[in-house]
Amino acid sequence: MAYRDIRIIGDPVLRTECDWITDIDDSVKSLVEDLLETVDEDGRAGLAANQIGVSLRAFSWNIDGEIGYILNPRLVEASTEEYQDGDEGCLSVPGLWFPTQRAWYARAEGIDLDGRKVVVEGEELMGRCIQHELDHLDGHLYLDRLDRKNRAQAMKELRAQGL
Repeated sequence: MAYRDIRIIGDPVLRTECDWITDIDDSVKSLVEDLLETVDEDGRAGLAANQIGVSLRAFSWNIDGEIGYILNPRLVEASTEEYQDGDEGCLSVPGLWFPTQRAWYARAEGIDLDGRKVVVEGEELMGRCIQHELDHLDGHLYLDRLDRKNRAQAMKELRAQGL
């Protein structure tokens, strides 16, 4: 198990769609251990594999004292009538928080290390986390979802940070 450094905006791995896991081998087991250890820190809600430099479809979460992971997740349901507009941040976009619209509820399905079906679902923060991490696995950052004004402000702040 190892605590892994977080890749920061500008790293091409963050803009690359992650590969589906076809074989659960020792490297995938090690990846899950690293995801769980790295997400287990105050202020961290979720972590996608590409945020630690591994382009595989896996993410971990740390919501309300529950830490978990999912392999090969896919979004199977999101509320289409209720939305949330809270501020969102990202470990790969340090120091920035902007209002980001997300579905109020989201549900993803995938597998665990034993190949058993896993369902991850939730409202509010958990719903936001699921959608945020799935965006990462598809090569997107939350900045892509910002309205024009907030995106311009985010880019300005990133340039000021030298990112």
